[in-house]
This record gives sequence, C-alpha cells and structure tokens, in this order.
Amino acid sequence: MKYLYAILLVLVTCGAAGAKEAAPLADDPVVEQRLIAISEEMRCLVCQNESLAGSRSDLALDLRRELRNLIKQGKTDAEIREFMVSRYGDFVLYRPPVKPSTWLLWAGPFGLMVLGVAVLFMYLRRRNADIGTDVLTDEERKRADALLQEGEK
Repeated sequence: MKYLYAILLVLVTCGAAGAKEAAPLADDPVVEQRLIAISEEMRCLVCQNESLAGSRSDLALDLRRELRNLIKQGKTDAEIREFMVSRYGDFVLYRPPVKPSTWLLWAGPFGLMVLGVAVLFMYLRRRNADIGTDVLTDEERKRADALLQEGEK
C-alpha cells in the first residue's frame, strides 16, 4: 500500500511541475474587453476552426499581443480588422465581406443544395418511368396464387 501512495505522490508532483502560470490580463480591463470582442470575430490561422480569442497556439498569442498593441495605439475596431485582412486576407474573418472574390463562398452551399435537389428529382423521375405498370397475364396471376397458397401450407 505504501508503494501505491508513493507512486501516486510522484504522479501528482510530476503533473504540478508541468503546470504553467496563468497568462496575465491586460493592465486595462477596457482594452481586454475590446480585445476579446475583436478576436472572437477572427479565425485562428493555425487551428482554423477556433476563434483567435479561444486558441492557445503560439501564433494566436502573438496576434492577440499585436491586437492589444493596436488597441492601445487608439486604432478603431474597423482599422484593426482592416489591418488583419490586409495582412492575412479575408480568411482571418469568420464573416468575410460579400464581394466578387467571396461570392462562391457565400453562394456555394446554396448552389450545391439546389444542384443536389435537381439531381434527386431527375433520378426519381427516371426511376418511376423505368418501374412502369406491368400488368400480370391470367396465367402469371394463377401461377402467383398457386405459389402463395403453396407457401401458406
């Protein structure tokens, strides 16, 4: 039992040794609130499915530090977004603007849905036409009845 406690103590100590200190917030809570609001609307370029505010990648930390500096310089939210888009492209925004270069991005899902419905409709029409309404002859009907009665026995 003592060995079990010793192993547990070693595991807990190793876990505590690897822990990092929490990153300090900005000196000014207003700056931090603006930083969070802006970075929630931006995509992490490493994680891609995570916001810049929630990402823990090194690049995200650097970008948040850059955003914090821009906020402290007195830049507006629009100027900060413009700076990020000029540097990283429209991909950095979760909601890119509607313009000719992003039309496919905005209309693509709807276009694929319309195309899928059209293909499904054509397939169903062809299938219904191929099935047809074949009528059994008297001889085929008698044979089917005989097979059904044979199966009931």
